[in-house]
Amino acid sequence: MIRILIPTDGSTQALQAAHHVLRLCGWGLKARFVVANVQPPANLYEVVVAHDPVVLQQVSEAAGRDLMRPVVQLLQAAGMAVESVVVSGDPAQALVELVEAHDCHLIVLGAQGHGALRAAVLGSVSQALLQTSPVPVTVVGARPEDTVD
Repeated sequence: MIRILIPTDGSTQALQAAHHVLRLCGWGLKARFVVANVQPPANLYEVVVAHDPVVLQQVSEAAGRDLMRPVVQLLQAAGMAVESVVVSGDPAQALVELVEAHDCHLIVLGAQGHGALRAAVLGSVSQALLQTSPVPVTVVGARPEDTVD
């Protein structure tokens, strides 16, 4: 059984990636899933105002879990084994580390998530993963209702 990493940022495109893997499972793929959200590190203002790194960690964790909820619920409703993880840092680097830490065999992600301006300036997460991932990367661009089964 393969383990698939599904990064999510709460976008429609991330949910489309989950629909894609469910279609694959419907065609016979046996898989387990790691759903991940990468939160940005706390900025200086947040560190100064919060005074407590535990509070910052809790807020980051809660935000990540909230953004992952639709994908996790979709996969669980389909009876899939799902593990969810929230980390912080550079998205592409953090996702590669998650692939290695969770022994994932494949990454499936939406073509474009939140932060289009950031992607235009710094390079997209999907592009970075295509260049650095130690496992195959599937970038899902089509909406599920647009595909032909």
